[in-house]
Formats: sequence, C-alpha cells, structure tokens
Amino acid sequence: MARIPTRFRTLLLATIGSLALSPFLEASQELRVANLFGDHMVLQREKPIRIWGWGAPGEQIRVGFAIGTSSERTGTMQATQDGQWDITLEALPSASFVGRDLVVESGESVRRFTDILVGDVWVCGGQSNMEWTLRSSRDADFEVESADMPEVRYLRLPKIAHLEPQADFPVRAEENGGPWRRCIPEEAADCTGVGYYFARRMRRRLDVPIGLIDVSWGGTMAQHWVTQETLRGFPEMQGYFDEFEARLSAWRGGGGEEGAAARYAEDLAAFETARAAAAAAGEREPRRPDKRQYEDPAAQGQPGGMLNGVIRPIARASVRGVLFYQGENNSFGESWKPFHRTFPAVISDWRALFGKPQLPFGIIQIAGWSNRRTMTYDMNHHTNIVRELQHITWQRTANTGLIVTYDTNSNGSIHPGRKLPVGERAARWALSEVHGIKRYRSDEPLEWRGPLYESMQVEANQITIRFAPGTANGLRLDQDEEAGFYVAGADKEFHHARVRVQGGDNTLVVWNTEIPDPVAVRYGWSNLPAGGLMNSRELPAFPFRTDRWPLTPHQSAGSYQIPGD
Repeated sequence: MARIPTRFRTLLLATIGSLALSPFLEASQELRVANLFGDHMVLQREKPIRIWGWGAPGEQIRVGFAIGTSSERTGTMQATQDGQWDITLEALPSASFVGRDLVVESGESVRRFTDILVGDVWVCGGQSNMEWTLRSSRDADFEVESADMPEVRYLRLPKIAHLEPQADFPVRAEENGGPWRRCIPEEAADCTGVGYYFARRMRRRLDVPIGLIDVSWGGTMAQHWVTQETLRGFPEMQGYFDEFEARLSAWRGGGGEEGAAARYAEDLAAFETARAAAAAAGEREPRRPDKRQYEDPAAQGQPGGMLNGVIRPIARASVRGVLFYQGENNSFGESWKPFHRTFPAVISDWRALFGKPQLPFGIIQIAGWSNRRTMTYDMNHHTNIVRELQHITWQRTANTGLIVTYDTNSNGSIHPGRKLPVGERAARWALSEVHGIKRYRSDEPLEWRGPLYESMQVEANQITIRFAPGTANGLRLDQDEEAGFYVAGADKEFHHARVRVQGGDNTLVVWNTEIPDPVAVRYGWSNLPAGGLMNSRELPAFPFRTDRWPLTPHQSAGSYQIPGD
C-alpha cells in the first residue's frame, strides 16, 4: 500500500476527529447506515469497500454483500462507545451487472439494500453547469425518453452548508432505502447533464456499471469546497472570513431565527405599504425583500461550508475519480484573487479527505458568457484569469485533466445547453488517462487533448506557433474561419489577427499587417471566446497566450500576475 504523505494523513486524522463531534452521532441507538448507501447504488470495483454507520455502543455489527454467491463479502465489528462503526470489505475484482443485496445487521435490527451493482463510481462536483440537469440540456427533447441505461445510477446530494464537519447528509422520508436513481426514461431527467453523457460513453466503452455521486451546487466558489484549516493559511481569504463572521455575528445578535423572522415580517409590511403608495402615484414599485437575506448565514455560502455539509459525509466511499466544473462565480468582481490558491486546494483537500493522494481529477474549464465589448475589456476579463489558472493547475498537478468547453456556447448564456460534448470529452480523458484505453486498432493512447500551445517564434512580421507533440495532428480551422486570434506589438495593444495553418508541420502562422514587429499572440482569450482551431479529431485547441503580461480586470483593484512570476 502506498504511503500517504504527512499533510494528507494530518488532514485525514483531523477530519475523523471532527466527525466524532457531529450532531449525527447523538441520534438514537437504532441501527443506522450512512445515507450514501441505498437501493440501486453502485459500489466501486477493485477497491476495498467501506460501509459505515451508527448503532448501540458495543453492539456487534454484521455486514454482508452478495451472500451465497462467488462475490460474497462479509465483515463484523463492535460499535464504539459513541455508537460509530466502520467496516471494510475485501475489494471486488470485477464489475457486475447482477443486482445483489447489501445487508447490515445488529441484534434484531436489519437494514437491507437491494439491486446493488459493482462498477466505477465518479463524483460530479462544481456549480450550476455541472448541476444542470439532463432535462434542461439542449437534447433533452429526445434524450430523456430514449435513456436506456439502467446500469448507470446517480445520487444527488442535498445542498447542506455547515460550520462544522458533518458525518452524514439528510434524505427525504420518501427516499427511505436510498435516493439513488437509474438512467431510464422515468428517472433520468434529473441526472447531471454532463455526468449523464460522461457515464453513457464510459458505460459503453468499459462495459461496466457507472455510479455518479452529484455534489454540485450552483453559485458556489472554490473556497466553499476547501477545508477551513487550509483556507486560514491563504492571506487572500481573510476578507471572506471577516465578512462571513460579521454576518453570522449580526444574525445571532439580532435574535437568530426568531429575530430574522420578525425583521422579515416588518420589512415585508413596509414593502407592501410602499408598493401601494407607488401604485397610487404611478411610480415604479420598490424591490420586494429577499427572504434568503434573512436566513442563517451558517446554512449559506461560507468558507469551507459546502465541503463540511456535502463532501465530508461521502469521503469514506471508494470512488474511481472526480469531475469538477466550477469557476464561474470566481469570475465576478474580485473573486478571482484567491482562486490561484483555492482552486488547486480543492483538488489537494478532496484527495486528502478521500484518502487517495493521486485521485484522478477531471477539471472542466469554464465556458464564456455575456457580450464582447472593447478589446481591452475582453483581453483583461476575469474569465481569462480563471481559465488560465485552471490550465496552470492542470499542468502543475499530477493525475488531472483539463476539458475545454468554450466552443459549446452558441449565445451569451452562462449555462451552455450543449452538455454532450463536455461529457464525452471528459470521458475521453478518463478512458485514456485513468483506464489506459488505446485508439481503435492501435497501441497509441486514446486522444483526448486538442492543440496545446508549446512555443512561439518571431520571423519578420509574423509569429509561428508550435504545439505539444501529438496534440495538433491534422491542425485545422473550422470551416477555415480565422476567429479568436489576437496579436500585439511591444505596446501591448492587441488587434484581431490573420492566421494560416502550415499543414506540413502542424504549426500556425499569425500576423497583422498593421503590426510590423509582433511580440505576442492570444487565442480564445475573451469573456465569450470564439475560435475553431482544432486537430483531426475535432478536439478544440486550449485557449492560450504567449505573453505573461499582468491583467487588470474591470471592477478590480490591482492586477493579476501568473503565479510564480
């Protein structure tokens, strides 16, 4: 077994210690199994299987899976003095499409979960573009009704933010037996769209059941998914802690829930009076009080809050990897400032919590939205910073992949409706890098990267761009359109560029006749990137820039510099 680095061991031990203080452990002494487990779930193949829960102190707990078959696994232990139990079953070496039972017993109490499959389990995290359901995707009009993958199952966790680490998550009463759903017409509509298309391709190519644990939460920032212990070490996070703690103190000082309810009632009554007066005067009515502004800040977005409520309850599970689609909410105002620390910390902290220092992590790069304005606005937009930091994190972090999405948006919406190419590109990465799948009738790795910028060379009044080996085979422009290219001289003023593909060596020549001495090129560099640069697999090029000049986004004080410069 590989040795876990000290930082991961420390965080893991701290997590276990914190969970021991969770209110969940003060529940009744009846046998209870963690809510992750339920009918129709998928267990991870080839890895030890952890089953955990709570019961009477000192009571003997017995766990059995697939009893009476060649895959039978059993385990026993006594619940601890505070009622916890955690049993690890021997790994199942192969996948199984045969639904079997998972049984947990203690004294006269029995919990039985049925139709359990064995395959690969992926965690789908991030914000609204991961949360976006199949029913809301572009192809929902025919895809939902044609979903025919009962071997693909998904679980959507409730949105729980908390000040303290949580040991479990709640389920609705009607979900007794587990909230896992199958990708069939009656149940597939609420599956994450990106996750659905990812799982569909993985299921077909690997011929194994796929389980998706959806922990996405619209509007969240990277710092919501990092431990408070880690965040306290980032100077850029101090303002976020101060602001949250001030809101929490004010809410508690104002009478907590009771005081907030009274204030909301008063403000609502004042609003009704003002609205009536405005109507009588023919004036515009005032804004209605937002009830969410009167809720407990401890249950809302906060540093580490979503990780406490959503990730910690599942972190003991064995999973194959993670897909993480987040960054949009770090693209507003000055929210980009801590991102160079918080985004990589999402990966390192999740790996520590899951106890897997090399847990595969698929980074889905944010798309674009809004309208293009001036060249200066586009070249310095916050989204460029987030995409670049996602790219840098990929390059500096082992066992990660970067999935491009900028070409999936046909308008200015922050929620591109085309989730199929995103899911399938993520699957290409996972199949190639995680599973070692080869190309059709070849010993070469399955291609998953588009053209990846490697170097530039200035020749006369042109710049030649070269790409990483193997990423630009058959380099081309979609329909020969020269969109998304920019070039600048020593004055650092960018202009639209002309381009020409040199097919012989798969390089790109960039120029602008108004710039006799070009020094820098950018591609796909905008709040709403355009561009059709691709390779022969029609995998899009990664957005890039050849310069390392500071960027100064609008609505921001100070400039962004590439980390390490």
